[in-house]
Amino acid sequence: MRSLTLLIVCLICVVCVNAQTPQATPPPPAPPRSGKFPTPVEQTLPNGLRVIVIERHETPLITAQLLIKNGGEVDPPELAGLADMTANLLTKGTQSRDATKIAQEVESLGGSLEAGARWDASTATVGVMSSKIQQAMEILADVVRRPTFKSEEVERLRQQNLDNFTLALGDPGSIARFVAARVVFGDSPYGHPVSGTAESLTRITAADIAKMHSRYYRPDNAILVIGGDINGKDGLALATKYFGDWQKPTTPLPTISAAMDAAAAPKTGRVVVIDKPDAGQAAVYLARTGINRKDPDYFRGIVSNSVLSGYSGRLNQEIRIKRGLSYGAGSALESRRDVGPFLASAQTKNESGAIVADLLLGEISRLSLAPPADAELTPRKAVLIGNFSRNLETAGGLVGQVGSLALYGMGLDEINRYINNVQAVNTADIQKFAGTRLDAKTANIIIVGNAKAFLPELQKKYPNVEVIPVTDLDLNTALLRKKQGAAD
Repeated sequence: MRSLTLLIVCLICVVCVNAQTPQATPPPPAPPRSGKFPTPVEQTLPNGLRVIVIERHETPLITAQLLIKNGGEVDPPELAGLADMTANLLTKGTQSRDATKIAQEVESLGGSLEAGARWDASTATVGVMSSKIQQAMEILADVVRRPTFKSEEVERLRQQNLDNFTLALGDPGSIARFVAARVVFGDSPYGHPVSGTAESLTRITAADIAKMHSRYYRPDNAILVIGGDINGKDGLALATKYFGDWQKPTTPLPTISAAMDAAAAPKTGRVVVIDKPDAGQAAVYLARTGINRKDPDYFRGIVSNSVLSGYSGRLNQEIRIKRGLSYGAGSALESRRDVGPFLASAQTKNESGAIVADLLLGEISRLSLAPPADAELTPRKAVLIGNFSRNLETAGGLVGQVGSLALYGMGLDEINRYINNVQAVNTADIQKFAGTRLDAKTANIIIVGNAKAFLPELQKKYPNVEVIPVTDLDLNTALLRKKQGAAD
């Protein structure tokens, strides 16, 4: 009996050890499976509103999103954050509902209602059970078309945004992102923080918000996407019922295409240090221009970025796993209506700020000299395909993907070609993209941290380093410095 008991104990120990021992090499990804989504039903109403309906009857949910085809890029230079405030205030009161009533009605439907702005778009989105879509669409139309922008709601949101901005200025990573945008885009529309600065938020008035709404919130500048447990005919009928009488203004839409072209060309190869003596860590950013959403190299770009980014991407492998210099390193290739940024970043101890900057530059340069073999490339493609597929599992994710394609003038059938387009990218494509579109020699370096810990080492390699004390930082201008004599 004792022998049997001992044998059982030994077997349990072996099982426990095996269960706790991590697998040295992750299993290879399974072959991708191509999903097929129904062809959207589409119609443009007489007032110019583009309506897109996508059927998906697997779940009893519907998401409806109204996109305005402008966001933070149309903020006046002195009123950064205006588009964001305008969008966020949509749900804070209309001519027939105050903020509390809107929240209560949406809650009684068991739904959700969100609004906000990003680059190139402002959105209001409602999600409910299909049986509640009539009531939800009525609320969505009300908040988009008839917001009141009451002074007390404006002041409440202003204070929230000011508090958030103050908190962001205590974080080296947030400061580095703000500075990177100014370095890459200068004083052009993508240069300012989309949520505004302390100075710009203080200047925004209720009248400015109402003007932004009347100028851009109009049916001929909007797209309504409805997706989920609904057929095309019913979706179009809902759109007509709640948005068909939305009057198209007689004034033409403002033109903004010249804004990007008119802005001064940003510098390349700039090295900017924001000296923050109390920083516990240094945030290191490499920043340059990337691509726009219609770029023929779009899929080559996102696969190239996937090789660099993610836990098993090259940047994290080199900086975190191999050297232990950061909790995480990665990159992002943001495609927008106009050319967006490419950013590579890591946070590290102050003393290794200059080293990490060199490592970021080195890995991006190496991508064109030593492109990934299939063994490396296959799992990085799988990450892209997996993320894309997961985002389409919900009605909200499907609506968001289709809305983005419509916003940037892409064919809606691309949603069914995404997987094949990713799979078609090969090693030569990545080598070419990295060499021509991610040239590290023309990238900018931004480091925010305690400068005395890394500046001497950085200056050995980059004599053109600009050092700006954080107390002198001005995010309202590409110069990044407060004017002499300006109040702190």
